[in-house]
Parts: sequence; structure tokens; C-alpha cells
Amino acid sequence: MRKKIKNSTIELVQSDITELEADAIVNAANAALKLGGGVAGAIARKGGPRIQEECDRIGGTFVGGAVITTAGNLKAKHVIHAVGPRYGEGEEDEKLRNATLNSLKLADEHKLKSIAFPAISTGIFGFPLDRCAKIMVSITKSYLEGETEIEKVIFCLFDAKSYQAFEKELGS
Repeated sequence: MRKKIKNSTIELVQSDITELEADAIVNAANAALKLGGGVAGAIARKGGPRIQEECDRIGGTFVGGAVITTAGNLKAKHVIHAVGPRYGEGEEDEKLRNATLNSLKLADEHKLKSIAFPAISTGIFGFPLDRCAKIMVSITKSYLEGETEIEKVIFCLFDAKSYQAFEKELGS
């Protein structure tokens, strides 16, 4: 599914984010920037040790924050590590909104044309999928309505349930 927003396109794909060719893929990171399980683990395995080495040099970031590193051996050029909230920690919606927005801003700061997001915080962090889709799609649409050089935002969703949740939001 695709939707045009001004000069940009939002696209939904059901795939493995580590296989995408994009200027940046987003890692659903933890605040310590340790690449453990889930999306982060796949990025570490396929991208090689350089990504974790750069994360270690950066040292971490806050919940809602985002930092950028190399993509190592991945097809993407960069990895943006966005720290989403753990469900139940408080102010989760705002933190997820900030993680998405800060990733988009970082892409623009680095003059990237394409960025791919997973469904941030919906794995081991326990964030409700429908709520995640609503927040991430809404803030992305809003951001693309403004001044941006980003041409394509991809929501790369691992399974059919996630795809359907984002499809519902993008269609509305």
C-alpha cells in the first residue's frame, strides 16, 4: 500500500527490515544502544560488529531519542536507533511520537531520501500494535506535510497482523 503526502510517499511492506535497500532503516533500540534481540539482534547479526562499535562510542540516548550509525554490511546506508517506550512506564504515547519524529528529523539532517521503520516498541516492550500504528502513521503524515527532503517513508512490518494495523491507519 502507498499513500502520497505532498512530495513524499508512505509505503507499507511486509518484509524483513534488514533486507531493505533504503538510506536508513530504523532499529527499535534500547536506551543503552545494546543490540540484543528482535529487530536489533537481526541488525547486529546481518550488519556486523561495526554497528555495535559505533553504538558503544555514542554510549546511549534517552527514551524518545534517536541516533545514527553506519549500517555495516546491510543493504541500507545507515541505521537510525530510535528508543521507544516500554508499555506501562508512563507517557508512552508521547515517547513513541518523539522516537518517530526524532528519527525523521535525523534523516533530514543527514539529507537522506528514504527511511524504513519497524513497529517500534511492539515487541518485547509490549506496546499495543494498534496504538503504535496510529501514533507512528499520524506523526509521519504530519511531518511529511511540512518542509522535508525525505521522498519515501517505509513501514516495514514483520507479519500480516502488523501490516493490517498500519494499513488501517494509513487508509484513514
